[in-house]
Amino acid sequence: MSAKSQAVIPDIVIGRLPLYLRALRRLQQEDKSVTSSQELGGRLDISSAQIRKDLSHFGGFGKQGTGYQIEYLIDKLQDVLQVNQEWMVAVIGAGNLGIAISHYRGFQDRGFRIAHLFDISPQKIGQRIGEFVVQPVSSMRAIIRGEGIKIAMLAVPAEDAQAVADQLVDAGVMAILNYAPININVPAAVQIQYIDPVTHLQHMTFYLDD
Repeated sequence: MSAKSQAVIPDIVIGRLPLYLRALRRLQQEDKSVTSSQELGGRLDISSAQIRKDLSHFGGFGKQGTGYQIEYLIDKLQDVLQVNQEWMVAVIGAGNLGIAISHYRGFQDRGFRIAHLFDISPQKIGQRIGEFVVQPVSSMRAIIRGEGIKIAMLAVPAEDAQAVADQLVDAGVMAILNYAPININVPAAVQIQYIDPVTHLQHMTFYLDD
């Protein structure tokens, strides 16, 4: 899909596609071969009309009355999301969170592979953690540039996040998943997403009875 065609698709639609892909994989694991927008909607609490509208941005993936071939739709969504290939990912921060991310096996077979684990602490650099040897942040730019890594995950303290992000962008990283509890500034062309459990908890506590 061209950059121009991507630009006219609302980002909120792109954000729902991974949910559809995850639900389809679950259906596939249940040995189902065909599904419908109603079934997907019931699993995701999204209206069937919204699902059909979202998918229509990318062409016709199903037929009226016959539903969607699950394997075919998975392949097409992987193409759209560009996860029909393996993306190398750098993790910065070898604390408890960074180690947990590097050990997480959920990336396998879903388009991503943790390639390197970096840290600034002399006590951690050179340590073997699972299949990784912690490498110094000072070598991060050269490694990322040399291997053409485009995706990074930030698991560093908030006060270090902006400086590390600047180095990542300078190295050619175009997508950053930030676990640090702070917003960071990146060029418009760089994609950034935030994961802060506290903000999600605070969102939910609004609805709780005290």
